[in-house]
Amino acid sequence: MNSLSYTVAKEQFAAVGVDAEQALNALQSTPVSMHCWQGDDVGGFEREGDLTGGIQVTGNYPGKARSIDELRRDFKFAQSLIPGTKRLNLHAIYGDFAAGVVDRDAIEYQHFASWVDYCRELGLGIDFNPTCFSHEKSADGFTLSHPDDGIRAFWVDHCKRARSIAARIGKELGNPVVTNVWIPDGFKDTPVDRKGYRQRLESALDEVFAEDLGSDNIDAVECKLFGIGSESCVIGSHEFYLGYAVTHQKWLCLDMGHFHPTEQIADKLSSVQQFVPGVLLHVSRGVRWDSDHVVLCDDSTTAVMEELVRGDFLPTTRIGLDFFDGSINRIAAWVIGTRSAQRSLLKALLEPVALLRQFERNGDYTSRLAMLEETKNLPWGVVWEEFCRRNNVPAGAGWLNAVKTYEREVLSKR
Repeated sequence: MNSLSYTVAKEQFAAVGVDAEQALNALQSTPVSMHCWQGDDVGGFEREGDLTGGIQVTGNYPGKARSIDELRRDFKFAQSLIPGTKRLNLHAIYGDFAAGVVDRDAIEYQHFASWVDYCRELGLGIDFNPTCFSHEKSADGFTLSHPDDGIRAFWVDHCKRARSIAARIGKELGNPVVTNVWIPDGFKDTPVDRKGYRQRLESALDEVFAEDLGSDNIDAVECKLFGIGSESCVIGSHEFYLGYAVTHQKWLCLDMGHFHPTEQIADKLSSVQQFVPGVLLHVSRGVRWDSDHVVLCDDSTTAVMEELVRGDFLPTTRIGLDFFDGSINRIAAWVIGTRSAQRSLLKALLEPVALLRQFERNGDYTSRLAMLEETKNLPWGVVWEEFCRRNNVPAGAGWLNAVKTYEREVLSKR
C-alpha cells in the first residue's frame, strides 16, 4: 500500500463526516485481551487431566504448547503479528509452579510474578480468572453453589485468592486487572431446587467479594445459557448475574457464545450499560452452540463493535477473546481471531455515526438505511492497512508465511 491510497481514503471518509485519524487513534488505544488458553487447549500447568465443566476443545493439531516457556514463546510470537494494544488474559491454572504445584485454594502472587515480568517486558496489561473447572472438587458439576459446605468454601477461598492476586498484579503493572468469575454449576436434567442453588451462589459471591481491593482490581461476573452437562439449568444464568451485577455494582461479562443462537449481544449492551459500571466482552463465535470457534470479522462481531461505538460504550467496556480451537495452528488462531476483532472495531469506528443519528432524530429512516448500505463500500480496508503499517506488522496475509516458518522451525519439533 502507498501513502496516496490512504490519503484518498481519508478524503472519502471525511466526505461523510468521519475522521480516519481519529478512528485510528481510538483503535490504537483500545486494548484487546488475548487469552492464554488458546495456546494449549485450556490445559494449564497444574496437572495432567481431562477438561470438565462444559469445556471442550476439538482437534489435535501438532505443536501445542506443553510448558510455560513454550506457551510464552508462542504468545510472544503471535502478538508480534497483531497491531494495536494487547493484554494477556490468564486463568489461575497457568501459574508458574516451578517450585511445586499447590492446590487452588493456596495460590499466591508468587505463582504469577514471572508473568508480570513477562508482560512488563512486552508492554502488556493482564486480566485474570479463577479456574473453577477441571478439578476433583468440581467433578460433580458444582462449585460456588455446591450443597457441601466444605467444597463450597474451597471455591470461595480460591476466588478470594484470585482477586487478591489480580489486585497485586494491577498494582505492580500500574494497570487495573479485570478479574472474571465464571463457574460451570448446573444440571444436565431438570432440577427441582433451583432456588436453593442460586441462594447458595449469591451467598458465596458475597463472601468472595467481601474485601474491597481498590481500583487495581475490577470484578466481573459471567453468565451462560447452557453448557455441556448443564443443558437444563445453569445456576449462574443471565438473569441471575445481571441482577447481582446491578445490585452490587459489578461488571457484567457477556460472552458471545453464551446465549441462544438467535440472541445478539449487540442488542443487550445499551440496556445493561445503563445499570452496571462496565461490561467485559468475551468475543467468541458459537456455531449452533457455545463452541468457541475462532473469531471472524463477520456480521455478529461487527454488530457488537458497532453498538460499542454508537453508544459511546468503549470507555466502560473491556474487550477480551475467548475461543479455543485445537484443529488448526493455534498461533494462527490467535492472530486470525484478534485481528478480526480489531477489524470489526475499525469498521465501527469508521461509520458516520453523527450523520446517521441526525437522520434518525429527524425521522428520515430512508436516508439512514441508504447511508448504512452505501458506507459499506467505503475503503475501510485501506485504513486497516495503514493501521498495520504504523504498528510494523503485515497488513495482509503476509503474517501467515511467518507462522508457517515458525511451525516448521519450532512447533514441528515438539
